[in-house]
Amino acid sequence: MGWWRIGTDSLAGSRFVVSPLAETVAALKTLHRASGAHPGERAWLTAHLPAYRRRLAAEPVDALLVRAALGPTWNADFLTPTPLGEGERTFEEEVVAVREAEPADAVPQLEVAVGGPVPEPLRRAPDLPARMAGVLEWVWRETVLPDWPRRRRVLEADVLARTARLARDGWAAALDELSPGRTRWLGDGRLQVNSRDYPPRSVDGGLLLFVPVTPATSWVSWEGSERYAVVYPCAGALADGALRAAPEALSALLGRARAGVLVRLESPTSTSQLVALTGQGLGSVGRHLKVLLDAGLVRRRRAGRSVLYDWTEAGAVLVRAQGGNASGPHSGARRSGGPVTAP
Repeated sequence: MGWWRIGTDSLAGSRFVVSPLAETVAALKTLHRASGAHPGERAWLTAHLPAYRRRLAAEPVDALLVRAALGPTWNADFLTPTPLGEGERTFEEEVVAVREAEPADAVPQLEVAVGGPVPEPLRRAPDLPARMAGVLEWVWRETVLPDWPRRRRVLEADVLARTARLARDGWAAALDELSPGRTRWLGDGRLQVNSRDYPPRSVDGGLLLFVPVTPATSWVSWEGSERYAVVYPCAGALADGALRAAPEALSALLGRARAGVLVRLESPTSTSQLVALTGQGLGSVGRHLKVLLDAGLVRRRRAGRSVLYDWTEAGAVLVRAQGGNASGPHSGARRSGGPVTAP
């Protein structure tokens, strides 16, 4: 297994960041894989996979490049630059790191990714990083940007859930759940980052970043000894939550906006998470929660510094009766769902 040794200062100074470029690379991986891990991904693939395949068919070198850069053993380094961690940057700002990667390093990095020689057309191509940046720009513009506001809300909701989990249960619990089977806290300052047999790395003195993406994929990257990133799939319940529509009968009974809040409370959820998941304003969500509380459909509890809401028995029965697939209320506060298992 591959693991990193993380010093106390690096762990304390670590942060969660949202990266439009990482989301775009994850979208590229999903298009390349051509299979979705949940209904939201499958619907997205149905909408965008044909155009993506036409794009690669028109540019055979790009098709070879993507296949090599997303190799079976590793991502080509120039495809996945480590975020700076200085607040959210735009996609256009981040993709510069791909475009300006050293062209002479591209083929050796592709050879590492595929575990052997790369096709001759790639060896003859003059500027592979710039070509890859063009592919990513297409994926961003055509498949991610139209949906970016919703994706960003889902990512922000995941970060809120992770930080609440961290404050409540500590680093070991928070890190164990990033990507089950790949990422877990081993103790003694060691973080397993994948299941491959790679030499350990020391993160002492470096900036450690955790980067959520909505597709079910994960990877790690680093920039010298300065920055390290663990890219992980955001929590499945959050990834699906923004796509979940309230049943029509429930919407007719409560109003669409209030029903949209109620159906997202199967697991304990904060007001900030509801704002991110529903796209409604903080005041609107607060008013809906007050009505639902007064009606006895939801309950409120405190977990550390967070106030969480979830269904009462009456709320669960109502959602289930209206076709919301409720499984019943939960007995204790916990994070909204478990992470999607990354392929």
